[in-house]
Amino acid sequence: MTSNVSMGTPIVSVGSKFPDFSKKAVVSLEKGKEFAHISLNDYEGKWVVMFWWPKDFTFVCPTEIAEFNHNFDNFADRDAAVLGASTDSEYVHHAWRIHHDDLRGLKFPMIADTNKSLAETLGILTADEKVAYRATYIIDPQGIVRWLCINDLSVGRNVEEVLRVLDALQTDELCPCNWAKGEATLEPAVG
Repeated sequence: MTSNVSMGTPIVSVGSKFPDFSKKAVVSLEKGKEFAHISLNDYEGKWVVMFWWPKDFTFVCPTEIAEFNHNFDNFADRDAAVLGASTDSEYVHHAWRIHHDDLRGLKFPMIADTNKSLAETLGILTADEKVAYRATYIIDPQGIVRWLCINDLSVGRNVEEVLRVLDALQTDELCPCNWAKGEATLEPAVG
């Protein structure tokens, strides 16, 4: 399976303002409260972790979604909102949640970028199928991308690494390789 990056749009990267968006999302399985509009402005002043998966009803994707959900409280403890997204519709997201044991109790929205406008603006669509790569963004309270990781379609991401990087970014200090929360940060040499 080849999945070259779309050549038209550069990737929104570290230091860039994350584009504002307003998209439909699945937020609940409760009848009449399943869907809501989600925008980046809803999370103004908070850290946001937004992760993308290629397609609903696949194999690697639910393992990642379930792991983000398993760590939802760890993100909340860091004042970070979690947002999941793909280019599938809100109705497909809803059906997947109903029919997949690991997805029924999700605590974060599943955003539907059905027209692919946000994924295209971010530059994360594959060239062939026009589905999103496994992109993960950490966005600071001012809406600036502070970290981005993109995995190929066949490789799931590491949620513990996302938490580690979020911890490091929130120190606002110099953090060495493999730094973990609670360890010493680096002091610049004064000369």
